[in-house]
Amino acid sequence: MLIMAPSICSKLAEIWQIIGWVLWVFKIAVPIIIIAFGMIDLGKAVVASKDEEIKKSVKSLVMRCIAGIVIFFIPTIVGAIFSLVNEFNENKEYKAEYDKCRVCITKPGSCDLSQAK
Repeated sequence: MLIMAPSICSKLAEIWQIIGWVLWVFKIAVPIIIIAFGMIDLGKAVVASKDEEIKKSVKSLVMRCIAGIVIFFIPTIVGAIFSLVNEFNENKEYKAEYDKCRVCITKPGSCDLSQAK
C-alpha cells in the first residue's frame, strides 16, 4: 500500500523536477566521462607501444563502454519497472499523484509546477 500523503507529489513537484534534471545530466555526462577516460588510457598505452598494456587498455575501454551504456539505460529501466506497478490503479487519487511524480522525475521539462507549494 502506498504510504504518503495524497498530495505529496504536487507539493514537492519542484524537488522532483530538480531530481529529474540531475538524473538527466548524469544520464548524459557519466557515460561520456567514462568513455573519455577509457580512450585516454588506451591512448597512453598506444603511445607506450607495449602490447600487454594495449590489450589491457582495450579490455578496460570495452568494460567502460559497457558501464557507460548501462548507466545511460538505468533511468529507462527504472521507469519501465515503475510503469509496471499496478497497485495505483485502485485509487485514482494516488495514481494521479504517482503520475505527477513520474513525469517530474522522468521528463523534468514537462513537469507541472502549477500546484507546487
